[in-house]
Amino acid sequence: MRFYLIVVLALATIALVFTIQNVAAVDVTFLVWTVTMSRALLIMFVLAIGFLLGWFLHSYYSYRTKR
Repeated sequence: MRFYLIVVLALATIALVFTIQNVAAVDVTFLVWTVTMSRALLIMFVLAIGFLLGWFLHSYYSYRTKR
């Protein structure tokens, strides 16, 4: 339990430092859509999309191999 708490606190600290260092605003343009957001938020958003896409493709592949 104590080890888990230390790992969670270390990861939270790393995430906080990452966010503080990447607060610069960037413009993201896709076709005619443009949005301005912080670099850290953009990286987290792209990471979340990657996780969801990987989970979906893995689930789909598992479903197809069972049939």
